[in-house]
Amino acid sequence: METMIPNPTTAPVISSQDLLKHWQAHRGLTRRVIDAFPEKELFEFSIGGMRPFSKMVYELLAIAAPGVKEIATGTSEELKEDLSQATTKDKILALWDEATAAIDQYWALIPDEKFQEKIMAFGQYEGTVISSVLYYIDNEIHHRGQGYVYLRALGVEPPNFWER
Repeated sequence: METMIPNPTTAPVISSQDLLKHWQAHRGLTRRVIDAFPEKELFEFSIGGMRPFSKMVYELLAIAAPGVKEIATGTSEELKEDLSQATTKDKILALWDEATAAIDQYWALIPDEKFQEKIMAFGQYEGTVISSVLYYIDNEIHHRGQGYVYLRALGVEPPNFWER
């Protein structure tokens, strides 16, 4: 009996819907990390010259939903990390929730075959759609890890990372 080996570009290991579900689970955990911060420390606390966690969250907000929108629509915008209007934890959480909904909305417009296409994310980062999405997820996990360090340094027990 002959075994057929599927083409890796047409037989994904994970479906796009499962990838979205995985990412949204990470986003839920990151939201709980944001919420665990005391208000003042979210905007002011830092260790070793790193940015306050609020600034890291601004970066995540600047990348995730706008990046998925760019993939879905083909319209490239400049990366904008200035969220100076987000001066409270409640406002950041509201923006996080809006971004989460936008990711779902635009993700639904991305056909599976598009994930292998080459793109120039934000007009400057060359890769494929899938490599860009994986970067968005990896970047969130990286910054969330920094948030965990901050919370522990503040004496705050962070959410369990495995509870996604």
